[in-house]
Amino acid sequence: MEPTHLFELVIGMFVAIIALHYVADRLALPPSVALLTGGALLAFVPGLPTIEVDPELVLVIFLPPLLMDGAWTIALGRLRRHSIGIVSLAVGAVFFTCAVVAMTTHLLFPALPLAACAALGAIVAPPDAVSARAVLQRVRLPRRLQILLEGESLLNDASGLVLFRFAVAAGVTGAFSAGEAVGNFFLLAIGGALVGIVIGMGWVQLARRLGDEYLIIAATVLLSWTSYLVGEFLHVSGVIATVATGLIASWHQHTVLSAATRMRGTSFWTVIVFLMEAAVFILIGLSLRGVVERGGGFETVAATLAWPIAVILLALTLARFVWVFGSDLVIRLGNALGVKRYAPVGARGATVLSWAGVRGVVTLALALSVPEGFPGRDFILVTSFAVILGTVLIQGTILGRVIAWAQLVEPSSEKAPLTLSQAEAAMAQAQLVTIQSRAYDTDGNLVHPQLLERYQRRAVSIVDYAARTEHYMPILHAHFDVVLEAVATGRRELIRLHRAGEIDDETLHELERDLDLEELSAISAKA
Repeated sequence: MEPTHLFELVIGMFVAIIALHYVADRLALPPSVALLTGGALLAFVPGLPTIEVDPELVLVIFLPPLLMDGAWTIALGRLRRHSIGIVSLAVGAVFFTCAVVAMTTHLLFPALPLAACAALGAIVAPPDAVSARAVLQRVRLPRRLQILLEGESLLNDASGLVLFRFAVAAGVTGAFSAGEAVGNFFLLAIGGALVGIVIGMGWVQLARRLGDEYLIIAATVLLSWTSYLVGEFLHVSGVIATVATGLIASWHQHTVLSAATRMRGTSFWTVIVFLMEAAVFILIGLSLRGVVERGGGFETVAATLAWPIAVILLALTLARFVWVFGSDLVIRLGNALGVKRYAPVGARGATVLSWAGVRGVVTLALALSVPEGFPGRDFILVTSFAVILGTVLIQGTILGRVIAWAQLVEPSSEKAPLTLSQAEAAMAQAQLVTIQSRAYDTDGNLVHPQLLERYQRRAVSIVDYAARTEHYMPILHAHFDVVLEAVATGRRELIRLHRAGEIDDETLHELERDLDLEELSAISAKA
């Protein structure tokens, strides 16, 4: 394909992303479902070339920034508190699911080498970070379940990658050691964590010294790929390195980034992540044509592989249910024996956790990277793609209904954080203390009376609002509705002055920025 045609195809893909997202919003569908379905339909448009996805390139381009974004926004306090449960899902569930899928495949196809069955298990075992984010963005879960799923999606790719590489090596050499795979996994994880810590702390020092906010934003954008590539170059886990870097950057970004850098960087990064997440599902859909052609066409795939694939998909789903419910049972038994450090999530919570195992880009990339001549390669590729389709289209679509059925509530044992109003009241009190200490000169004379009066009045109002939020909410909404109307009026007058030639472009941009900030502040306060 010529470079210009490739560029046209990329632009067309982004246009399709916008259209499919709009359709998903109108039909109240998960965007991942619309994008995956749309990409699959586009793959068979006459005249459109077959999309050949380079698996290594897909992983390098898409996985690091999406992992970084998840680590940047995750709740660190709850991540530490629920680390055992996250490791259980990210490592234990992946290893267990890999074993179940491998044994099921071997029973269905006894002639297929066990190493090839294990490779398939490793490919489909880890739920995908991108798919998990796409699903979780549109549902509301108790904080514990949310952090378990988010934390799992950040770390389980490392488990799947290690298992896959060992399985492929075993298929090529004929030698495989489960103990060596487990030990190697922990060595790779520890090495990746150390690399991530070093790069993350290096970013903290760099961000403190770079004076230009655009340089800081550019350095931060490159951070995910840097940590991933350095980790892979040093033969440790690039996934763990990226996550560790993201966690450190997330912890320190509140103190090393200025307000302007954070606002501009967040806006830029949000658009980048949106396009990447959407492009992943489009690419998965566009890959369908090549997968079907390798399998011999729709008729051949449906006639020979439909039943085995359905059994494997069922075994994959049941394996996660068994692990999650089994883990919850272990916690219950521990509680009965007096070990009450952890509380069970309950049958309904376990059902939601089990059903949320959606596969995506990592599964596709690993399947495409199976070497030519590997035993059962075409079967592995078709099955992996079927697993992605099945989990995204079935589990991703129904997950919202499963959560609604579960009627999950925040457990009383989970300490509730301060409300937004209570946090605002605490901030206002702290600010008032600072103003009171600076409002008087060294002789005790009041030199900032208006400033002191303003902050005193503000502190009293916010504390009163925090105590009677429901009473003040309608008044607050009405107040900021008027503010927004005033901003809109000011904006119209500003544009009139510019169109009439009474102010120049520089004045337009300066005053427009002030109006934008005032509008954003009013919208935030109203929310």
